Amino acid sequence: MAAAGVSREQRWSLAGATALVTGGSRGIGHAIVEELVGLGARVHTCSENAVELEACRRRWEEMKLPVTVSVCDVSVRAERETLMETVKQTLDGKLDILVNNVGRNLAKAAVEWTAEEYSHLMSTNLESALHLSQLAHPFLLHAAIAGGGSIVNISSIASSLGYPTLALYCITKGKLLLAPELHGGF
Repeated sequence: MAAAGVSREQRWSLAGATALVTGGSRGIGHAIVEELVGLGARVHTCSENAVELEACRRRWEEMKLPVTVSVCDVSVRAERETLMETVKQTLDGKLDILVNNVGRNLAKAAVEWTAEEYSHLMSTNLESALHLSQLAHPFLLHAAIAGGGSIVNISSIASSLGYPTLALYCITKGKLLLAPELHGGF
């Protein structure tokens, strides 16, 4: 009833909102960037692949879409901190939506994983989501006071189904679903 007489565009408007989407140069992240922009948001995205990211940036610029970009390997704490500082400057200190989309996988039996591979997977898929949520918290808290502020963690069907060569990936994506501290908790 509340939607009667109101268009889809009016109901789903994000006009004036700002968002950070990690891993926005391809796949789900790329689609999220374009959907958020289509709903009226200004978006900043990142990728560790500078070539892919630059191709996207040029395309978005040609389409006159309000998307800015940064090269960032979210598995590295210092790069996450630099990313959030860039977002702060680029989006004028305003952030309404954080989309933790980045995910990495290595398909092989869990007993074959090296300590370095394990550590890299955990820092990319899990630690980055927590740390970026912590870094974004002051901005999202302000947005929450104004009635907004959202953290979206992109997980995977693999989080609830066991795949023999994806055990560690499944663990990291499952934790994203189960950890309330990763969902805003303002």
